[in-house]
Amino acid sequence: MNKMIRWNPFGEMARMRSEIDRLFEDAFNAPVGKWESNSVWGFPLDVTEDDDTFTVKAAVPGMNPDDLDITITDNVLTIKGESKEEEVRDDEKVHLRERRFGSFMRSISLPTPVESNNVAATMNNGVLTLQIPKAEAVKPKRIAIHAGNGTTVLEG
Repeated sequence: MNKMIRWNPFGEMARMRSEIDRLFEDAFNAPVGKWESNSVWGFPLDVTEDDDTFTVKAAVPGMNPDDLDITITDNVLTIKGESKEEEVRDDEKVHLRERRFGSFMRSISLPTPVESNNVAATMNNGVLTLQIPKAEAVKPKRIAIHAGNGTTVLEG
């Protein structure tokens, strides 16, 4: 004897949503081994400015300064590098491996012209700090106001 089962569209949608949720969980919680070894990933930056300079701080823990490439072209700052994967010995078992390896890059557009020839870069505790001076043309200028008798009355 054949049974007739009533179709429930809401049940189908709930199952589909469950499958989509599982796919997203798998994608975002994937172990590093599932990531492509040649994929390019970014890293966090902080950018601040004052009247004279932009300050950029980038988190690049464990990186050797010689393995970083920093360029400024047409007011676009680019920081890139590569962290090399450590070899696992044959007598070791890996229980967890979450650190990323491979190429990384981050580019940001600076809002005003800068003097790319005078950038100061330092690295301390895994934080790269760049001091990027603004171009003279965009720095605020103080204008002296002289009274009719030639004395300075006010500086703006």
